[in-house]
Amino acid sequence: MKYIKSHFLYSRSQRNGIFLLVLIVIVLQGGLLFFNNFQNNSVVISSVSKELQSQLDSVLLMNQTKELKIYPFNPNYLSDYKAYQLGMSIEEIDRLMTFRSTGKYINSTSDFKKVTQVSDSLLNNIAPYFKFPDWVTKKKSIVKEKIVDVFVVKDINTASLEELMKVKGIGEKRASSIIKYRTLLGGYTYDTQLKEVWGIPPEVLEQFQKEFQVLSKPRIDKININTATAYQLSRVVYIDSKLAESIIEYRKEVAEIQNLAELKIIRDFPEDKFNLISLYLHAY
Repeated sequence: MKYIKSHFLYSRSQRNGIFLLVLIVIVLQGGLLFFNNFQNNSVVISSVSKELQSQLDSVLLMNQTKELKIYPFNPNYLSDYKAYQLGMSIEEIDRLMTFRSTGKYINSTSDFKKVTQVSDSLLNNIAPYFKFPDWVTKKKSIVKEKIVDVFVVKDINTASLEELMKVKGIGEKRASSIIKYRTLLGGYTYDTQLKEVWGIPPEVLEQFQKEFQVLSKPRIDKININTATAYQLSRVVYIDSKLAESIIEYRKEVAEIQNLAELKIIRDFPEDKFNLISLYLHAY
C-alpha cells in the first residue's frame, strides 16, 4: 500500500525557516506596538515637563523678587548682573553699556528711558531708586531758575520799586530813576525810552529789558498844538523852552497848524524825536 504524502509535513530545515519567519513577524508587531506607545508617552511626558518647568520658573522668579532688595543707585554705574536682576533685557543692558562707553552720562530718568528703551512698567519700579550726584540736581535747579527769569516778563508801567530792585545791577537809586522818568513821561510807550533814563549802563539795561518791558500802553492826554502856550508845550519831555517858542512863532506865521508833520519844517526841530513828540500833541 502506498501512503499519500501530506502537504503539512515539512522537512526540518523548512520547519526552522517557518519558525524563524513567524518569530520575525511577532517581533516586528511587538516593536511597532511598543514604538507607538512610547511616542504617546513621550508627548505626555514632554507636555508635563514643560508645565512643570513653567511652574518652576514662576516659583524661582517669585523667590528672586522677594529676595531682591533694591537700594538707591546711580544708573551710570549699573553692572550687567545688577541690571539683569532688576529685570532689564540683554538688549536694554547693551544699549546702556554702549552709551556709557562713549563717556556720556545719564542725568535724569528721561535720559535712562531714552537710552535703554525700557518699558514704562519697569521704569516706574526702578526709577524711585535712581540717585544722581548733587551737582546734577543743583544744575537742574539753576536751569529752571534761568528759564523762569528769561520767560516771565513783567510790565514796566506797573512794576513797583521793590520789583525793579530785584534785577541785578538795579539798586534803589536806579529803580527810583526809572519810576520818576515813567511818571514824567506819563508812562513808557516804547522799550527804547528806558535808554533815556540817566545812569544805567548798557549791560545792566540789557538784562533789565529781559525782565521788564512795555506790556500795556499808557493813556496820554494830548495837548492841542494850536491852543497851547509855550509853557504848556515845554512841559512835554522832548520839547525844551527854545523849541516851544519856535513852535509858537511858526503857528503865528501859518495861523493854524493843520498837520503835526509841519513841525519838521521848523528850524532845528529834532526829527529823530518826531514820533515821541507826536505822542503828546494833536492838531485838531
